Amino acid sequence: MAISLSSIARWSAASLLFTIYSDCCVKAATVTYDFNITWLPTNPDGQFERPTIGINNQWPIPQIRATVGDRVIVNVDNQLGNQSTSLHFHGLFQNGTTIMDGAAGVSHCGIAPGSKLRYNFTIDQPGTYWYHSHDAGQYPDGLRGPLIVEDPDAPYKDDYDEEIILTLSDWYHDSISYLMPRFLSVANPTGAEPVPNSALMNDTQNLEIAVQPGKTYLVRMINIAAFAGFYLWIEGHTFKVVEVDGVHTDPAETDMIYFTAAQRYSFLLTTKNDTDANFAIIGSMDQDIFDAVPETLNPNVTGWLVYDKKNPLPEPTLLDEFEPFDDFELVPADHEELYKNPDQTIDAFFNDVSYVRPKVPTVYTAMTTGDSATNPAIYGVNTNAFVLKKGEVVEIILNSADPGKHPFHLHGHNFQAVIRAEEEAGTYNGSTNFPAIPMRRDTFMVWPNSNVVLRFRADNPDKFCLSAPD
Repeated sequence: MAISLSSIARWSAASLLFTIYSDCCVKAATVTYDFNITWLPTNPDGQFERPTIGINNQWPIPQIRATVGDRVIVNVDNQLGNQSTSLHFHGLFQNGTTIMDGAAGVSHCGIAPGSKLRYNFTIDQPGTYWYHSHDAGQYPDGLRGPLIVEDPDAPYKDDYDEEIILTLSDWYHDSISYLMPRFLSVANPTGAEPVPNSALMNDTQNLEIAVQPGKTYLVRMINIAAFAGFYLWIEGHTFKVVEVDGVHTDPAETDMIYFTAAQRYSFLLTTKNDTDANFAIIGSMDQDIFDAVPETLNPNVTGWLVYDKKNPLPEPTLLDEFEPFDDFELVPADHEELYKNPDQTIDAFFNDVSYVRPKVPTVYTAMTTGDSATNPAIYGVNTNAFVLKKGEVVEIILNSADPGKHPFHLHGHNFQAVIRAEEEAGTYNGSTNFPAIPMRRDTFMVWPNSNVVLRFRADNPDKFCLSAPD
């Protein structure tokens, strides 16, 4: 996870730092990537050319691909010249290799200009992930891309013919170095996030995806946006959700999904048996999360399933309302039962209390203070630090007094989502009407002026952040 436009301020009262201590080690086979990170000019929406962070002088940046059990080595050479950087492999637990988590200042120092760093870790989680900078809000400048982990034992491995990777993202014409100071300025007292200039699908617009009739495709959807949530639908088609955030699920049929920044869905899409027409794929930014919507903004990005290039590409149909699938209803395929009897409960209020980055980076504090490293006070008053014991079941009651939707992501773990109250429900009322088999994922949304209850097992010793995706 990297720091988005919203998260330095929104990492505020919702930011929790977890420190757990233990030892482990992992061995695996090797896949190697060599990444030279540089600036290059791009114009993906056709409206404005701007400096963008690419890899090996290319943008969009390459996907990382591996198979469960592989050892992955990513050699990073920072040639940006004017900025440090890092890579976070969003959704991977890094159990035993948490120094590779990529959160600058928490798991390791940022990679200085002209410096190199080797990321070296084992992937033992199948599914759909992404990687991105986790240094000073940098990834909206372009340093973000898919990370796919193939699973030879996936429960749906025999149910599809081909795979499609599809990303959605917001796009800003201004750089983060320009936007961030204005976002955090006293001249922006409401904390209104900068509104994107456009939306992208696979880092472009007017995307065409060639498909064949009568086939089933595994579509891996990734929201790599800095801020925007998206509604996604494909005209004339339904699909079956089979994975969220690296968690295989029992199949769930729908015709529309909503996913926040950092969330991922995989679904099975079966094409029609004829080639008489092509069909629009629409990604629509959630305008409700924008404080003000510019008249010039087109919130939609459109692509097409192309059955026959000789047929026209139809304009998408306008919708009166959005009715997406409720991810809270998903059931993990492993049917893991509810974590009962939490050992520790953390009440987190998302309000106007600002997170303050510690003067001493967390990684330094944890590594140099000996026995005191388990005292949360040493990490700073406004870092909201909690120290957990390995193996504890931890419950987080997260109350949001904000009028907007907000996703939250925990490094190194998945949540069990045991309560998500309706919009405007206020603070948690103590309900214990928990599902026997809760939905599980690493990024979860709370409705406006509402609350969620999340549980996880502290089984990955080290330092982790809970925050708005960033």
